[in-house]
Amino acid sequence: MSEIKGASVVIVGGGVTGLSAAWWLAREGVDVLVVEKGMIGWEASGRNGGGCSHHHSPLFLEEQRLWPQLDELLRYPTEFSASRVRLASSEQQMALYGRALSNAKRQGFESEILDVKQIRELVPLAGENMVGGYFYKFGGHANPHRTLQAYAWALQDHGGRVMQHCAVTGFQLTGGKVSCVETERGLVACDHLVIAAGPQTGRLSAMLGQEVPVASARCEMVVTEPLPLMPYGGVDGNGLYGRQTLRGNLAYGGGPHEWLDIAGNAAPAKPATPLMGHIGRRLAELLPKASHARIIRSWAGVIENTPDGRPVIDHLASKDNVVVATLSSVGFGLSPASGRAIRDLVIDGACSFTDISSFKLSRFAQLEPNWRELQGWQALAAQEAIAA
Repeated sequence: MSEIKGASVVIVGGGVTGLSAAWWLAREGVDVLVVEKGMIGWEASGRNGGGCSHHHSPLFLEEQRLWPQLDELLRYPTEFSASRVRLASSEQQMALYGRALSNAKRQGFESEILDVKQIRELVPLAGENMVGGYFYKFGGHANPHRTLQAYAWALQDHGGRVMQHCAVTGFQLTGGKVSCVETERGLVACDHLVIAAGPQTGRLSAMLGQEVPVASARCEMVVTEPLPLMPYGGVDGNGLYGRQTLRGNLAYGGGPHEWLDIAGNAAPAKPATPLMGHIGRRLAELLPKASHARIIRSWAGVIENTPDGRPVIDHLASKDNVVVATLSSVGFGLSPASGRAIRDLVIDGACSFTDISSFKLSRFAQLEPNWRELQGWQALAAQEAIAA
């Protein structure tokens, strides 16, 4: 196997997490190479609702600090738009969505409780079926495709490199550390390795003696024809996440998940489930004045979930020059902050701006081998939920 030029840091995975980490490293002059088996962002990173409002995460404060200035930092547009509206069609939903209000308030972010009249003003496409809602004065949404490209261009502007259509097949060790990444195009030498490969993170980390437990699922989005622009494009509710694009399209998704068994580097990328109709129906319930709009296309990607639904950003105990990262299906919005956290672990050994001890891989040390079956994370679960 021939050897191609390596890098000080090799990042396996060209989604938003890997690209953001590469940008944070490259902007400080670190020689960094991103290796991606397909095209950048071809799984979940380019196929999501674009939300930037993760109040439950220890990365939340940094996420909120960075998004409003990200276009200036990257020098490319992300189409970030601040604030978020969440609508509730029942008192149960009001109570559930109210958790975000109280959680964000504890961290210094204000919100407003909306009545039906205010909902009609902010969300003209909503109907009379809403009992109330929330206007979150935090978070917002951005364009996933624009943001992906912005990260990639920005890291290359700082001297970083991206190698697409090149799958990783293994690793070589020297003195107990990863010294080379084996790829379809040859060996890539490295001083540090970051594995942020989405659904492939578990398989690749297992090669190094410490598996990151993840289960893969297909995520789907539907896109409608353009509609009149609403005052706020980021509107959630009815189990859906999404946004209105600058052209007026509604782009929405939301479970239930169709759990997948992904072998090797294969990853289905086309819509192939009953979920599209299910999402369309719930979107018509959320925004009934848009129920006449035609669905003009749909997307599908693959996301990964850890057993407790929380991210992993940690060094491998088995190889101390390896950082593993999975954001457990919430990677897009957290990417500015997660990339900085990964940069800190690679360069400084610890995160400098927040406590990410809850992201440690060691919390799964006693995990049952059949945890996926115990969770009920199997392919039939989605169809059973739709039929219920």
